[in-house]
Amino acid sequence: MREEVGGNVWCKKYWNWAKIDGLNLPVSLYLHLYKLGERRAGDQWKANSTRRRKMKILCLHGFRTSGSFLQKQISKWDASIFSQFDLDFPDGIFPAGGKSDIEGIFPPPYYEWFQFDKDFTEYTNLEECITYLCDYITSKGPFDGLLGFSQGATLSGLLLGYQAQGKLLKEHPPFKFFISVSGAKFRDPKICDIAYKDTIKAKSVHFIGAKDWLKLPSEDLAAEFDNPLIIRHPQGHTIPRLDEAATEQLRGWTAAIIQCNGTISDGKHELENGDANEKHGTDLIQRNNAKLDSKHELENVEAKQKHNGADLIQCNNAKLDGKHELENGEAKKNFGADRVVAAMKNQSQETRTAGEIRTNEREV
Repeated sequence: MREEVGGNVWCKKYWNWAKIDGLNLPVSLYLHLYKLGERRAGDQWKANSTRRRKMKILCLHGFRTSGSFLQKQISKWDASIFSQFDLDFPDGIFPAGGKSDIEGIFPPPYYEWFQFDKDFTEYTNLEECITYLCDYITSKGPFDGLLGFSQGATLSGLLLGYQAQGKLLKEHPPFKFFISVSGAKFRDPKICDIAYKDTIKAKSVHFIGAKDWLKLPSEDLAAEFDNPLIIRHPQGHTIPRLDEAATEQLRGWTAAIIQCNGTISDGKHELENGDANEKHGTDLIQRNNAKLDSKHELENVEAKQKHNGADLIQCNNAKLDGKHELENGEAKKNFGADRVVAAMKNQSQETRTAGEIRTNEREV
């Protein structure tokens, strides 16, 4: 049994503890520890299933369009690219304040995230928009990454920069990745000094069109990220159809994201399982130690009782011996006294007899 237990890594650990402590654990405990190791393998299999929670991406549409329109455009890409992700397509917080470029192409309603001037240096309702998105992310998340087109991509880059600087979403896990299509940087220096203060560490891929009027601003945004993947296409300001090469690039990039996330989750799950199993095994040994201590205490009490009983018997025997000795001594003393009295009586008798003989002799 002990050799079998030693073949399991977790049971072996507990067995080593037992040897160090000099315990003689019951067979039932070894069996339990062995089953614990088998259960751990089962837990790992379950974790591989439950942990496969699809990574969530928050997808922000462009100016005066909608979440539904962005979803339709993304559907042009190969379905395998996002097969392991859950994509969320909310609508902008404000109804479109003017004509939409997709009128006659896609049905309304249309929305916008915030308003801006022609130089894109002054913004209206931006703070309200950021507050709304933070509440949405907190209540609907957590989200693992962001995807955005045009105004949505520009806003996503701002959220990533602000979170990295601790300005918002402090309680939300850091975003892991970003997919930008025709994005740009904000131009207000007060925003730039915070959002783009340091290189943004989230993994990123940037689609930049050769005919896009935001081509240069898109390149500027990509430069704010650490080792960005840039995928260029010949089209304009749109979500492009991907050729085979671009599809392979994006599929490989998303696969790497999933693999990286799986590795992190595995390590965390194994650590938690290991701590829980180790704690459980420790508790078992502690309970067994308590049982052994109780057993030892009981044995000690019984031994003391036996010892005290023997001492009491010995004490009683000693008392009896003393009493017998005393009785024997008194008996001896009495026997001696009787002999003296008898001797004295004999002597007195002899004296009287001798006197009588002398008296008879004189009379004669």
